[in-house]
Amino acid sequence: MGMVDIFKRRMKVFTLAFVIYLDYKALQQREKFMRKSKRAALWERLHERNAKRVLSLMIELEGLWVKLGQYLSTRADVLPNAYITLLKQLQDSLPPRPVDEVCQTIEKELGQSMDDLFLDFVKAPLATASIAQVHRATLHNGQEVVVKVQHQGVKTIILEDLKNAKSIVDWIAWAEPHYDFSPMIDEWCKEAPKELDFNHEAENTRTVFRNLGCKGNCNDRNPANCVDVLIPEVIQSTERLLVLEYMDGIRLNDTESLEAFGVDKQKLVEEITRAYAHQIYVDGFFNGDPHPGNFLVSKQAPHRPILLDFGLTKLLSSPMKQALAKMFLASAEGDHVALLSAFEEMGLRLRLDLPEQAMEVTSVFFRNSTPSNEALENMKSMAEQRTKNLKVLQEKMKLNQKEVKRFNPVDAFPGDIVIFTRVLNLLRGLSSTMNVRIVYLDIMRPFAESVLDGNISKGPALNAQWINDTPVHSDVEAKLRQLLVELGDADKILGIQVCAYKDGEVIIDTSAGMLGRYDPRPVQPDSLFPVFSVTKGIAAGMLHWLVDNGKLRLDENVGNVWPQFRVNGKDLIKVHHVLNHTSGMHNALTSLTQENPFLMLDWDECLSRIATSVPETEPGREQLYHYVSFGWLCGGIIEILLNLFQTPNAHLPPPIIMISISLTAYNTILGVTPTALTLSPGVESRLATLTTDADDLKKLSGVSNRSDLPSTFQPSDIAQLATTLPALFNTLNVRRAIIPAANGHCSARALARYYAALVDGGKVPPPHSSSSKPALGSHPHLPKFASLKSPKHQKGYWRKLMTSANCTETYGRIQKKSYSSGDSSYSMIPDNDDIGNSNNLTAETTIAADDQQSVSKIFSNPRIHDAFMGAGEYENLVLPSGKFGLGFRRCYAKDGSLIGFGHSGMGGSTGYCDIKNRFAISVTLNKMSFGAVTGKIVHLVCSELGIPVPEEYSRFGEGGADMQMNLEKPLIN
Repeated sequence: MGMVDIFKRRMKVFTLAFVIYLDYKALQQREKFMRKSKRAALWERLHERNAKRVLSLMIELEGLWVKLGQYLSTRADVLPNAYITLLKQLQDSLPPRPVDEVCQTIEKELGQSMDDLFLDFVKAPLATASIAQVHRATLHNGQEVVVKVQHQGVKTIILEDLKNAKSIVDWIAWAEPHYDFSPMIDEWCKEAPKELDFNHEAENTRTVFRNLGCKGNCNDRNPANCVDVLIPEVIQSTERLLVLEYMDGIRLNDTESLEAFGVDKQKLVEEITRAYAHQIYVDGFFNGDPHPGNFLVSKQAPHRPILLDFGLTKLLSSPMKQALAKMFLASAEGDHVALLSAFEEMGLRLRLDLPEQAMEVTSVFFRNSTPSNEALENMKSMAEQRTKNLKVLQEKMKLNQKEVKRFNPVDAFPGDIVIFTRVLNLLRGLSSTMNVRIVYLDIMRPFAESVLDGNISKGPALNAQWINDTPVHSDVEAKLRQLLVELGDADKILGIQVCAYKDGEVIIDTSAGMLGRYDPRPVQPDSLFPVFSVTKGIAAGMLHWLVDNGKLRLDENVGNVWPQFRVNGKDLIKVHHVLNHTSGMHNALTSLTQENPFLMLDWDECLSRIATSVPETEPGREQLYHYVSFGWLCGGIIEILLNLFQTPNAHLPPPIIMISISLTAYNTILGVTPTALTLSPGVESRLATLTTDADDLKKLSGVSNRSDLPSTFQPSDIAQLATTLPALFNTLNVRRAIIPAANGHCSARALARYYAALVDGGKVPPPHSSSSKPALGSHPHLPKFASLKSPKHQKGYWRKLMTSANCTETYGRIQKKSYSSGDSSYSMIPDNDDIGNSNNLTAETTIAADDQQSVSKIFSNPRIHDAFMGAGEYENLVLPSGKFGLGFRRCYAKDGSLIGFGHSGMGGSTGYCDIKNRFAISVTLNKMSFGAVTGKIVHLVCSELGIPVPEEYSRFGEGGADMQMNLEKPLIN
């Protein structure tokens, strides 16, 4: 092909592209002034007119354009019917090349005459495609073969067409930024030339043949993943010629023959889909061109699919294969954290924080296919969703109409994903063409799971790094790690952290396992776990802090603080009733949140509804666990009080500094204010993902009702709830919501440090010693916030300050002074001069005369422990026989003596402290059980230290690692 021919070819392509573009833009403008009844007919005529133009040019130019047309003809799920109907012609043979040209190429490639090579050579081609022509022949040994011969001069044409296609795509991206297909064409430009080397195709065919076990010798570890397809064997190959075994089959577009042979089209397409799932996820080596022309159906029962043409294949690295499997499974599970982790692992970077939209995109990838007769409706729904996503993007990025059109949310798009998505689209188009419905999530899931199975199954017995390799602080920690290994081998632990303090020093700091069922990254000391009701102890701590600072009284009516609350018989509810779970509001909002769980995400709406709810019992009469309402009751009081004493120019008050020291030196997103009981963007890579212990759920469903729990929160309800919680709380929009009773995320380090401060009357312990690795607070803090200035006094102030509260360590790092003694140093709470006008709301700071080292105290009340537990002078504020004190669960020894306090959460995470023995421990885990794992850990540690085992944990001490024990009183609060 000379330069003149190349120029003419290029001009034809560009001219047609420009004409079609103007045709569509013109109708877009015209339809604004037309009746709706006429629009559909006009669009139909437009599609048909331009489809004819495209088909005519593709047939004329052949080369790459035929391959593009074949691809487009399979997209019945998204393209107008006019294009599908006309471009389907390209799936049939193109006009044949002269047989003399074909024979000339064969003799040149093999160096022998046709008579020497073949006993018989059929001159009429079986098919003529864009790159090659296929003839049937018989070898001298009698074997039936097909001979694939490359067209002369096609290489030059294909390479030129790629350049032209690239130019058109770049131009479209400039004119219509929403339609930027640059990553796709770039990958195609890289991969398509490989199709011109038939030696490459021959080796690809052999590889896929072996991988899929086409000789009947399936080598899969999981027999269920074996596929039943046929691939012709390779006889001989050169760069421009390929000889394959002949297989007699039916073309997929031969509807009459398919019906005559009784082919089950549903089963056929499902098996093709399974074959591609195997290639992608199990082998990491797949055919990138599954259009209908590359398949036949065997005429012999059971009519197996025959896979052809492996010129365009993709080899995935092991990390990329795992990332694709993780992306698929995250999409199936609705797990935002694992999805974003998969994006990071595969090199897909986004320019903005929109996890919900990212999940929607991947859900579109793996959505069920639709028959072609439903394609129009499918296109409409996708267009509507795209409009919604653009609106969200515009609001998120604060873009105008022009800017949002040109904003590309993808910062980096890995090439491997291009061919992968092309295959998914072609498979979906294939099922639409065959008029069948395929559920990709069900078919592909076992293959994706098998990719991660090696990592997922690597418990302690198979993974020497299952326990994080950090220094052992004590003999008891060494024994604890042995117990964790036993529990891990018994499949009772997925991921876990344990941290404990004794006499103000860290004695345990261990993490083990994986971040999620489909997220095999190891749990680190700074990983963040959803801890559910553990956060109630944090919210309670904040109320006690307000009482300690004279801003609230325990015997004060809630309505005095929160005027909107003083309706519907709630005027006698006092603060201590809320903390003691005796307010009568135990079922408030329960029915609404059960009907619509996403109501919980609306902080203002929940506060409003709590304020107008009606109590079920008189305050103080009955103690029933306020499993959800507790957080909104505390949060409403806290938000109002913090607004009352916050002045326009004041800095953040000491509660936030307090939390930065006593709780979140790891920026754990745990705080005492309700606004901190949520999750900020920037920490997704550290989040653990929830799953359930199916064995525990089965046992719990048979447990009898408990009198201390509300009617809506009995064991049978809990078992049902636990099955749905992971799917709900693994999504980032829920994790980021303000749900103070159930939505905290923390590390065991942070939680243990909090209780270590409480057990010493509020005295904050020093940071972990140098033997705790990595160093406390050494991880990157994201996001970074520019200003610490407080906004003007306004409604919802603390909700608007959520980001500042959530980045408490950053704040504390700026505000706190550093005091040192010898080689050690740690940060202290600043005094009034350091934090500006805070209405004297500072934590008490004392100076130890012996070492001149400052020690911070959160509380000044010398009887603060009695306040937490509802003991001593506070016992008249609690129900005498109740399990709760004032915000915390009372903990008793076996002899009935009150020894400490704490709070557990749904699934087993817990925080607990023993006052007399100055002991604090926390456990965070992501395989939700009902106390068995946590109970054995606490029992072991307390027993080894020679301190009383809390009665609620002592029953877990018996029994082996198989955890066959009594769950009559599951650890849920």
